[in-house]
Amino acid sequence: MKAVQLSKAYDPKTFEDRIYRRWMEKGLFAPRKEGANPFTIVMPPPNVTGILHMGHAL
Repeated sequence: MKAVQLSKAYDPKTFEDRIYRRWMEKGLFAPRKEGANPFTIVMPPPNVTGILHMGHAL
């Protein structure tokens, strides 16, 4: 197996611009009209790494 050389640091501009354009061209940011019923998430669940407090119940 041939060894792959990886750069020391990740440069997002190398990949993300190209990928973002492709996603835009394919309409991947647009919602699909067909399929399951719509749903919403009112608020994210509490952070399980923190201490629970009364604010999590509101």
